[in-house]
Amino acid sequence: MTIAKRMQKLSPSVTMAITALARELKEQGRDILSFSAGEPDFDTPEVIKNAAIAAINNGHTKYTAVEGTKQTKQAIINKLKRDHGILYELEDILISNGAKHSLFNLFQAIIEENDEVIIPAPYWVTYPEQVKFSDGIPVFIETDESNSFKITAKQLKEAITPRTKVLLLNTPSNPTGSVYSKDELIELGKVLEGSDIIVFSDEMYEKIIFDNKKFTAAAQVSDDMFQRTITINGLSKSAAMTGWRFGYLASPKKDLIKSMIKLQGQCTSNVNAMTQCAAIVALDGKADETLKMMNTEFEKRRNVALEKFNNINGLSCYKPDGAFYLFVNIKELSNDSMDFCAKLLEKQGVAVVPGLAFGAEGYFRFSFATDLDSIIEGINRIEKFVKETF
Repeated sequence: MTIAKRMQKLSPSVTMAITALARELKEQGRDILSFSAGEPDFDTPEVIKNAAIAAINNGHTKYTAVEGTKQTKQAIINKLKRDHGILYELEDILISNGAKHSLFNLFQAIIEENDEVIIPAPYWVTYPEQVKFSDGIPVFIETDESNSFKITAKQLKEAITPRTKVLLLNTPSNPTGSVYSKDELIELGKVLEGSDIIVFSDEMYEKIIFDNKKFTAAAQVSDDMFQRTITINGLSKSAAMTGWRFGYLASPKKDLIKSMIKLQGQCTSNVNAMTQCAAIVALDGKADETLKMMNTEFEKRRNVALEKFNNINGLSCYKPDGAFYLFVNIKELSNDSMDFCAKLLEKQGVAVVPGLAFGAEGYFRFSFATDLDSIIEGINRIEKFVKETF
C-alpha cells in the first residue's frame, strides 16, 4: 500500500508526542512530572456537566444541523456581543470539533497552492502544519522578549507580498502568553486596509488574562477589521472542557461559512448534541464564578513559577499576560532545546516542550495548568538539572 504524498507534508505534533512519552514513562513506574500538555487540571464545572446529563436524559442525542443548533449558535452570538460588542447573525457561525477543526476547515476553504500565510513566531505547532497540508506557504515573522513576543505594524508591512492571503494572530498566545492590546491591533489593522488579506484570530485563551488587564478581540477594533477577521474560539481552555471538543468560528463572510459547512458535512458533520447543550451554559456565563476561581489560581501559579525560574542562573522568563504557559529562555545554557528537554526528562523526570517545536530555538514551554505543589517540585528539579549539567 502506498501512502498519499500529501501526508508527507505533515509532521507529528511534538507536544502530543512528549505528553504521550511522559504518560508512558509514568506507567512504567518512573517518577514523571509533566508540564507539556495545554490542559487545565480543573474539572469541568458542575453546572456544565449537569447540563450535558440533562440533555441526555431529555433525549438530545440525535443529529443536529451540521453547523450546530440555532440555540447554541445564538449563545455564541450573545457571548460575542456581550464581551466585545460585535454583532453576528446565525449564518455567521460554524461550530466544529475544537479549534483545530475550525482552523482545518478555514485553511481548506481559503488556501490555494502557494498562497502565503503570515504567522508570528513563536507559534502554536499546528499552524504551519495545516498551512502546508493545504498547499500554502507559511511565512514567519520572528519575535522575542524585546517586543513582548508580538509583531509590529512595520514587521507586518515588510512581510506582505502579492501572494499573502492570511495573517494568523493568536492572542493570548500559545506558547508565550503575550496579548495584543487594542492599540496594537488597530495599528496592524491599518497596515491591512485596502488589501484582500484575511485575518484568522485565534482567541482560545481570551478568558485567561492576568493583572486585571482587558482582552481585546481583533474583530472589534474597527469595521474594516470586523469585515476581514474570522474569529476562532472555543471552550477547551477557558471552561476546562478539553475532552468535550467544542470550537467555533465567527465571520460576516456568509459564503465562506457556507463552504465550510459543506466541507464539514462531508467529514465529521455536527458536534455531538450533548456537548452543544452543555456549551450553552458555559457561553451564557452560568459557570463564570467557577471560571474566575480557576483564573485566580492560574495567576497565582504564574507568579510563583515566574519568580522561581528567574532565580535560576542561566534561565530567564518573560512575564505573560495571559494563557497558562511560561516560555523559558535557555540561550545562556543551550541553543539545542530538543537536547535540553530530552536530557531533562531522562535525568530529572520533568517533561516540557522544546522551543524548536514552536519555531523558537533556545526556549522551552512550561505549562502551569497543574497544581502548585507539582509546579514547585518540577522547577526545583529543573534547577537541580541546570546546576548538575551546566
